[in-house]
Amino acid sequence: MKNVPHISDAEWEVMKILWAKTPCTANEVIEALEGQTDWKPNTIRTLLNRLAQKQAISYSQKNRVYAYFPLVSEDECVKSETKSFLKRIYGGAFKPLLVNFLKEEQLSPEDIKELKNILDDKTE
Repeated sequence: MKNVPHISDAEWEVMKILWAKTPCTANEVIEALEGQTDWKPNTIRTLLNRLAQKQAISYSQKNRVYAYFPLVSEDECVKSETKSFLKRIYGGAFKPLLVNFLKEEQLSPEDIKELKNILDDKTE
């Protein structure tokens, strides 16, 4: 897996917009986040700039309009965040995370069946 930059919670919201529809102008990102956040347009532009500096996104410019697009996939970011969380909270050990999850979560019969299938596939 390539080196994926750390993305803050706020930056993650911007990335979700870009993963869903790309490329997007800053105004399109602002419109998409309008109903979800109370952020000012300048805040969103700052987040876009930070993401570009981190090389999580890039842009193309036509006239005076910038169109932003992701350089890292959602899947890559999810995997990176999962590994980071596992390392920070559980010292990199997966079993305590799984045990804690299974004790705390209400699982439907379908969830249990899917988990069993995943575990069975791992043993083959």
